[in-house]
Order: sequence, then structure tokens, then C-alpha cells
Amino acid sequence: MKETIQTMLKGAAMGVAEVIPGVSGGTLAFITGIYERLLKAISAINLDLIHVFKDGGVKAVWQKMDGAFLLKLLSGMGIGFILGLKIIVGLLETHPVHIWSFFFGLILASIPMIGKEVKKWGFLEIVLVIVGTVLVYWVTVAAPSQGSEHLLMVFVAGVIGVSALMLPGLSGSFVLLLMGMYTIIMPAVEESTHHPFGPSTIVVIVFGVGMIVGLLSFARVLTFTFKKYPNPTMALLTGFLIGSLNKVWPWQQVLETRMNSKGIEKVLFSESVLPSTFAKLSENFLYGNNPHLWGASILMLIAIGIIYLMNKYSVTAS
Repeated sequence: MKETIQTMLKGAAMGVAEVIPGVSGGTLAFITGIYERLLKAISAINLDLIHVFKDGGVKAVWQKMDGAFLLKLLSGMGIGFILGLKIIVGLLETHPVHIWSFFFGLILASIPMIGKEVKKWGFLEIVLVIVGTVLVYWVTVAAPSQGSEHLLMVFVAGVIGVSALMLPGLSGSFVLLLMGMYTIIMPAVEESTHHPFGPSTIVVIVFGVGMIVGLLSFARVLTFTFKKYPNPTMALLTGFLIGSLNKVWPWQQVLETRMNSKGIEKVLFSESVLPSTFAKLSENFLYGNNPHLWGASILMLIAIGIIYLMNKYSVTAS
């Protein structure tokens, strides 16, 4: 029972993360120590399961794909995703500086945790950290494009979005935002919860199929790189996390807004500024110009403390 609750809570954390553009579910999976197990379980879902079924039946298939673990994790992710839509998104609207400060602390504290997994640092690892940092930083400052409601684009968005979800430092929802698909997918998900037989459900199903295809394909690639090139892979992921700090920086100057499907104004594009610059802004949609330095600093420290304790607990347990 304890293991079930822990796995579902880890899944819930990943689900919440994927609602928020800039926070990676892959990062939460890595922080909570389930990343490689998750990749291994997903990679096991392939045509070989047919032979496993012939030899050992359903029970053998379930064990091969670590089905109990996946079921608990996905259940938690579903709960976390819904809670994220209902609660966290609302808090980001009312207390953006405070909430982003907490997430900034989480990711900042995770960088050395992932970096220490590189057992031997060489020239290649250093280059990959720099490449990963620059690549993800560039993604965070890129301007969003115009999305499309065509079902083929929805499918492609599912493939790309879930691939980003699996990489620590890259946010699946933020990649969807850059593709212009976030404003199409998220309202469809929310609408389908109220009207399950409406047209939005078709969009959600196609997006889900794209996610499954991307998940099964990309997990195999990642599993291979972890097994064959562990140090370069971890170095690249460390760079991804460093680059993502720009997106979760609490003090943002809003440059462009959009109207969602309900006619409510939302942030579309912003840039990171220093707290001193933030305090001098005359107009700044949603964020305002109060840097809340004390509150932001305390929440960062709490987040850093959580990561420290989680890491200490996982080391002790192992």
C-alpha cells in the first residue's frame, strides 16, 4: 500500500507539471527516482509482448511491461493533471511570482542532483552540457507560432509533446505553446471533461494516439542512449535543466497576450527580467510589478529543501 501511494504521488507530481508551460514532467520523474524505471517499462511495450503472451499468458505480459507500476503512475498522473488544471493554473493566475519561485527552486536544486549522475566528466560531456543549455534556452525565448486544428497537426503535436515530456528540462506543454497547439489542446481537454461526447473529444483522442506513438518510439531511443552512452546522456540532460531555468524565472515582463476560447486574456509571450527591473515596470499584465522578494525567496528555499530531503531519502533507502 505504501509503495502504491508513493508511486501515485510521483505520478500526480508529473501530471501537475505537464499542465504548466515551462515545468517538465520528465524532471519530476527524475527527481523522484523513477525516470529509468519508467523508460524501461514503456520500452517493454512492443511486438515482443506477443511472444511473451504465447509463452506465459497475460500475467507474463503484465510483469514484462511492469504493468502494476505503470497503472499506479498513470492513475496518479491523471489525477495530478486534473488537479493542475483546476488548482495550480488558478494559482498561477493569482500568485504568479510565488508559484514560479517555487518551481524555480525545484529545478535549480535538481541540476546538481542530475549532474552528479555523470560518473566521469570529459570534453564531450562538457560540450553536451553547453549544447543542452543553449538549445533549451533558445526554445524558451522563441516566439510561439500559429497552431492548427487540423487533426494531422493535433496528432503531430501529441508525438512531439510527449517526447518533450520525457526529457528533463523540456516541458511538453511549453513545446505545445511554441507550436501554437497549447491553446487548442488544453481547451479541448477541459471541454471534453464537461461534454464527453462533443467534438472536443475527437481532438483529445487524436492527440492521445499521437502521444502513445511518440511515447513508445522515443522511450526506446532514450533507453538505448542511457544504456550505451550514460555519461553523455546525463550531461545533455543536465544542460537541458540549466537552460530551462529561464522559462521558470519568477520575474517576467509580459510582451504579448492572447484571448483564449472563453474570451479571457492570457499571457502568450514574456521575457525574464531582474527583480529591480520588474519593480519599475509601469504596466505588466498578470504579474504586476511587486517582486515579492521575501515570499519568493522563502518559497525557493522550501523547494530546494524538498529536493534535498527527497535526494537524501532516496540515497538512504537505496
